[in-house]
Amino acid sequence: MASAPETPPAGRRRRPRVTSVEEVSAGGFVLDRSGRSPKAALIARRDRRGRLVWSLPKGHLEAGETPETAAIREVFEETGITGTILASLGTIDFWFMADDRRIHKTVHHYLLEAQDVVLSDADAEVTEVAWVPLDEVAARLRYADERRLVDRVHAALQSPELTGGGPIGPDTAEQGPDSGTPAGRSA
Repeated sequence: MASAPETPPAGRRRRPRVTSVEEVSAGGFVLDRSGRSPKAALIARRDRRGRLVWSLPKGHLEAGETPETAAIREVFEETGITGTILASLGTIDFWFMADDRRIHKTVHHYLLEAQDVVLSDADAEVTEVAWVPLDEVAARLRYADERRLVDRVHAALQSPELTGGGPIGPDTAEQGPDSGTPAGRSA
Protein backbone atom coordinates (compact mmCIF):
# COMPACT_ATOMS: atom_id res chain seq x y z
CA MET A 1 0.00 0.00 0.00
CA ALA A 2 1.40 3.40 -1.00
CA SER A 3 1.87 5.91 1.75
CA ALA A 4 0.46 9.42 1.48
CA PRO A 5 2.92 12.24 0.82
CA GLU A 6 4.27 13.89 3.94
CA THR A 7 2.61 17.12 4.96
CA PRO A 8 4.86 19.91 6.16
CA PRO A 9 4.57 20.81 9.84
CA ALA A 10 2.00 23.47 10.73
CA GLY A 11 3.10 26.96 9.77
CA ARG A 12 5.61 25.78 7.14
CA ARG A 13 4.91 25.82 3.47
CA ARG A 14 6.26 23.24 1.09
CA ARG A 15 8.88 24.64 -1.23
CA PRO A 16 8.07 24.34 -4.90
CA ARG A 17 10.16 21.77 -6.70
CA VAL A 18 13.06 23.40 -8.59
CA THR A 19 13.81 22.15 -12.08
CA SER A 20 17.44 21.29 -12.78
CA VAL A 21 18.82 22.04 -16.22
CA GLU A 22 22.11 21.01 -17.87
CA GLU A 23 23.79 23.60 -20.11
CA VAL A 24 26.96 23.24 -22.16
CA SER A 25 29.00 26.19 -23.38
CA ALA A 26 32.41 26.76 -24.91
CA GLY A 27 34.80 29.65 -24.95
CA GLY A 28 38.26 30.79 -25.71
CA PHE A 29 41.28 32.30 -24.05
CA VAL A 30 42.43 34.08 -27.20
CA LEU A 31 46.01 35.36 -27.34
CA ASP A 32 47.84 37.87 -29.48
CA ARG A 33 51.53 36.91 -29.40
CA SER A 34 52.62 39.36 -32.10
CA GLY A 35 54.05 41.95 -29.70
CA ARG A 36 56.78 41.90 -27.05
CA SER A 37 54.55 40.02 -24.61
CA PRO A 38 51.30 38.06 -25.05
CA LYS A 39 47.92 39.74 -24.59
CA ALA A 40 44.48 38.16 -24.11
CA ALA A 41 41.16 39.42 -25.43
CA LEU A 42 38.66 39.87 -22.59
CA ILE A 43 35.04 40.95 -22.68
CA ALA A 44 33.07 42.98 -20.15
CA ARG A 45 29.36 43.01 -19.37
CA ARG A 46 27.30 44.90 -16.82
CA ASP A 47 26.04 42.79 -13.92
CA ARG A 48 22.65 43.28 -12.23
CA ARG A 49 24.13 46.07 -10.11
CA GLY A 50 25.55 47.89 -13.13
CA ARG A 51 29.18 46.96 -12.40
CA LEU A 52 31.54 46.13 -15.25
CA VAL A 53 32.46 42.42 -15.03
CA TRP A 54 35.40 41.11 -17.09
CA SER A 55 35.41 37.52 -18.34
CA LEU A 56 36.48 35.26 -21.17
CA PRO A 57 34.31 35.08 -24.30
CA LYS A 58 32.00 32.06 -24.21
CA GLY A 59 28.50 30.90 -25.07
CA HIS A 60 26.11 28.03 -25.70
CA LEU A 61 26.73 25.32 -28.25
CA GLU A 62 24.35 25.52 -31.19
CA ALA A 63 22.68 22.41 -32.59
CA GLY A 64 25.26 20.07 -34.15
CA GLU A 65 28.24 22.15 -32.98
CA THR A 66 31.31 20.71 -31.30
CA PRO A 67 32.74 22.57 -28.30
CA GLU A 68 35.76 23.54 -30.45
CA THR A 69 33.60 25.03 -33.21
CA ALA A 70 31.46 26.85 -30.64
CA ALA A 71 34.55 28.32 -28.95
CA ILE A 72 35.85 29.72 -32.24
CA ARG A 73 32.39 31.11 -33.12
CA GLU A 74 31.82 32.67 -29.68
CA VAL A 75 35.26 34.31 -29.65
CA PHE A 76 34.50 35.84 -33.06
CA GLU A 77 30.96 36.94 -32.12
CA GLU A 78 32.00 38.54 -28.82
CA THR A 79 35.42 40.01 -29.74
CA GLY A 80 35.56 40.20 -33.56
CA ILE A 81 38.71 38.04 -33.46
CA THR A 82 39.20 35.03 -35.71
CA GLY A 83 41.17 32.44 -33.77
CA THR A 84 42.79 29.06 -34.22
CA ILE A 85 42.72 26.51 -31.40
CA LEU A 86 46.15 25.73 -29.95
CA ALA A 87 45.14 23.56 -26.98
CA SER A 88 42.31 22.55 -24.68
CA LEU A 89 42.38 24.26 -21.28
CA GLY A 90 39.83 21.83 -19.82
CA THR A 91 36.34 22.42 -18.48
CA ILE A 92 34.80 24.44 -15.70
CA ASP A 93 31.46 23.45 -14.25
CA PHE A 94 29.29 25.31 -11.77
CA TRP A 95 25.72 25.64 -10.51
CA PHE A 96 23.57 28.76 -10.39
CA MET A 97 19.91 29.77 -10.14
CA ALA A 98 18.06 31.65 -12.90
CA ASP A 99 14.35 31.99 -13.61
CA ASP A 100 13.44 29.53 -10.81
CA ARG A 101 15.71 26.88 -12.34
CA ARG A 102 18.85 25.30 -10.91
CA ILE A 103 21.35 25.27 -13.77
CA HIS A 104 24.42 23.05 -13.99
CA LYS A 105 26.71 24.62 -16.56
CA THR A 106 29.77 23.00 -18.12
CA VAL A 107 32.08 25.31 -20.08
CA HIS A 108 34.79 23.90 -22.37
CA HIS A 109 37.71 26.33 -22.62
CA TYR A 110 40.33 26.45 -25.37
CA LEU A 111 43.53 28.40 -25.90
CA LEU A 112 43.28 30.23 -29.23
CA GLU A 113 45.84 32.13 -31.29
CA ALA A 114 44.45 35.38 -32.74
CA GLN A 115 44.64 35.52 -36.53
CA ASP A 116 43.84 39.24 -36.50
CA VAL A 117 44.05 41.78 -33.70
CA VAL A 118 41.29 44.31 -34.39
CA LEU A 119 38.69 44.08 -31.62
CA SER A 120 34.97 44.64 -32.06
CA ASP A 121 32.29 45.03 -29.41
CA ALA A 122 29.44 44.77 -31.92
CA ASP A 123 27.81 41.92 -29.93
CA ALA A 124 24.83 43.40 -28.05
CA GLU A 125 25.65 41.26 -24.99
CA VAL A 126 29.14 42.78 -24.68
CA THR A 127 29.78 46.22 -23.17
CA GLU A 128 33.52 46.42 -23.77
CA VAL A 129 36.36 44.37 -25.31
CA ALA A 130 40.05 44.86 -24.55
CA TRP A 131 43.48 43.36 -25.14
CA VAL A 132 44.96 42.81 -21.67
CA PRO A 133 48.62 41.90 -21.05
CA LEU A 134 48.72 38.22 -20.06
CA ASP A 135 50.40 39.10 -16.76
CA GLU A 136 47.37 41.31 -15.85
CA VAL A 137 44.57 38.97 -16.95
CA ALA A 138 44.09 37.16 -13.62
CA ALA A 139 43.67 40.48 -11.79
CA ARG A 140 41.06 41.66 -14.31
CA LEU A 141 38.91 38.49 -14.51
CA ARG A 142 35.92 38.46 -12.15
CA TYR A 143 35.49 34.69 -11.75
CA ALA A 144 37.99 32.56 -9.79
CA ASP A 145 37.51 29.56 -12.09
CA GLU A 146 38.55 31.66 -15.09
CA ARG A 147 41.47 33.18 -13.16
CA ARG A 148 42.78 29.64 -12.56
CA LEU A 149 42.91 29.10 -16.34
CA VAL A 150 45.74 31.66 -16.55
CA ASP A 151 48.12 29.09 -14.99
CA ARG A 152 47.04 26.55 -17.61
CA VAL A 153 47.74 29.09 -20.35
CA HIS A 154 51.25 29.75 -18.99
CA ALA A 155 51.87 25.97 -18.86
CA ALA A 156 50.59 25.50 -22.42
CA LEU A 157 52.81 28.32 -23.68
CA GLN A 158 55.84 26.51 -22.25
CA SER A 159 54.97 23.21 -23.96
CA PRO A 160 57.23 22.14 -26.85
CA GLU A 161 54.14 21.56 -29.04
CA LEU A 162 53.37 25.31 -29.04
CA THR A 163 56.86 26.73 -28.91
CA GLY A 164 58.76 24.56 -31.35
CA GLY A 165 61.02 23.47 -28.51
CA GLY A 166 61.59 26.66 -26.49
CA PRO A 167 59.54 28.88 -24.19
CA ILE A 168 57.62 31.86 -25.55
CA GLY A 169 58.33 35.06 -23.67
CA PRO A 170 59.26 38.71 -24.13
CA ASP A 171 62.74 37.81 -25.39
CA THR A 172 61.60 35.16 -27.87
CA ALA A 173 58.26 36.51 -29.14
CA GLU A 174 58.08 38.05 -32.58
CA GLN A 175 58.22 41.87 -32.44
CA GLY A 176 55.18 43.87 -33.53
CA PRO A 177 52.84 46.74 -32.65
CA ASP A 178 51.56 46.82 -29.11
CA SER A 179 48.03 48.22 -28.59
CA GLY A 180 46.37 48.02 -25.19
CA THR A 181 43.42 50.15 -26.22
CA PRO A 182 39.96 48.81 -25.41
CA ALA A 183 37.16 48.88 -27.92
CA GLY A 184 34.39 50.82 -26.15
CA ARG A 185 30.70 50.63 -26.87
CA SER A 186 29.91 53.13 -29.60
CA ALA A 187 26.62 55.03 -29.65
